[in-house]
Amino acid sequence: MAASVTLFLTVAGLLCGRPASAGVADNRIDTFGKQSDGSCELPDALLKEIHGYQPIVKSIADKIVHGEYAGRTWDSLAELVDTFGARVAGSEQLEKAIDYVVDKMKADGLENVHTENASVPHWVRGYESAELVKPFHKNLPLLGLGSSVGTPRGGIIAEVLAVESFKEFETIPAEQVRGKIVVFSPVWESYERTVVYRSQAASVASRKGAVAALVRSITPFSIGSPHTGQQHYQDDVKKIPVACITVEDAQMLLRKYRRGETMEIHLEMADRPMEPVISRNTIGELVGTNYTNTSVVVVSGHLDSWDVGVGAMDDGGGAIISWKALTFLKAMGLRPRRTIRAILWTGEEEGLYGGAAYKEAHKPQEAKEFNFFFESDIGTFEPRGLDFVGNADAECIFREIVKLMAPLNATEFETPTDGGPDISHWTTRGFPGASLLNKNDKYFWFHHSAGDTMAVEDPKNLDKCAALWAAAAYVVADLSISMPKDVMP
Repeated sequence: MAASVTLFLTVAGLLCGRPASAGVADNRIDTFGKQSDGSCELPDALLKEIHGYQPIVKSIADKIVHGEYAGRTWDSLAELVDTFGARVAGSEQLEKAIDYVVDKMKADGLENVHTENASVPHWVRGYESAELVKPFHKNLPLLGLGSSVGTPRGGIIAEVLAVESFKEFETIPAEQVRGKIVVFSPVWESYERTVVYRSQAASVASRKGAVAALVRSITPFSIGSPHTGQQHYQDDVKKIPVACITVEDAQMLLRKYRRGETMEIHLEMADRPMEPVISRNTIGELVGTNYTNTSVVVVSGHLDSWDVGVGAMDDGGGAIISWKALTFLKAMGLRPRRTIRAILWTGEEEGLYGGAAYKEAHKPQEAKEFNFFFESDIGTFEPRGLDFVGNADAECIFREIVKLMAPLNATEFETPTDGGPDISHWTTRGFPGASLLNKNDKYFWFHHSAGDTMAVEDPKNLDKCAALWAAAAYVVADLSISMPKDVMP
């Protein structure tokens, strides 16, 4: 049996209307968990307890999706993004949005509402322009990538070298690269495989003497819109300007280069990396009846966004459902045994800075403090179910919990490697966690672009995501047992 857990189990009576609990009342010891053949074996008492939450889950779903709270999640998200717009780390808009959420959480009656500081990068986008000036004139829409340096005033005019891949670029001698603008036009494989061009293109090109790098936007579909995102300079290279251009233009430049045409681009970017600043993670709680500062269940999303669009999808939706899940549970009079803590992370887009700061601040007591982590940061479209990361025994328990989500038609269960981005600070070290599975096939169409607006969000689907979040978090937080974990330093 993999990582089995030994517990004292029995069937207790109903506690405050809860399902029968697997509590400590006799001296019988049952061992449970994932078996050697991959199947799960849970004690009857624990299964009965989990299945007993079905009426509560249905009630949560009914009230949020069809009842008195229907539409409120979309309204709250719309008010947030309409009031503050884009919320890039280091900006006044983000900090004002944080103050706004703090006030609103308090008005909703959430407890222990506060912020915790996190140092985040500060990068300011300035005037940006790219134009193909040879062999003909064509405007090239672009977005500088996070932390990019700018060009000299007036910009640079340089010949173009275009490649499809880093592997192809490796075959080109440095003397053919020196002084040129390198265009990378990779084939879309997946976000995880293709995003490396966004993050590394500037350093790869600079190492051979390029004066700038332009990258195909990291998206499978385009209607002439550039997509931004963070990039990272390696320590031992000269920093050169780097931006994403549209898929269409990147492919056009690659075709022309392969035909042997000589091209020149006039690139001007007034982007400015600045000194880091202090931002804040935003926290509110629904305090548990039995446990307050221990065995906490975290629900989370990030409040910051990029500076194009308004961050409704990435990740306003995830932040709002984490906040409103607690608001709705409190309004329904549902208070679980364990505290549910909503955390709206800051500085996620530049490299998970909010999560890292929170981890360090809570590390001395984290093994006792945290029971389970939820994160939504891959869209809030129609929910399908939940991803899970954790040990084999926790997986067996969580599989049963996900089955309860049938009223939302969200019972799919998958096991990725690291969970959500910010909560990976914990899930990669043995804490159990889950992220939202949703029908987000078009997520990367709008990701980090001007298209990330409220037009992408559907009120009914947001209701379903909020209901799934509230129901799953409530069950995990109210179970008579903590979720098993294998915590590493």
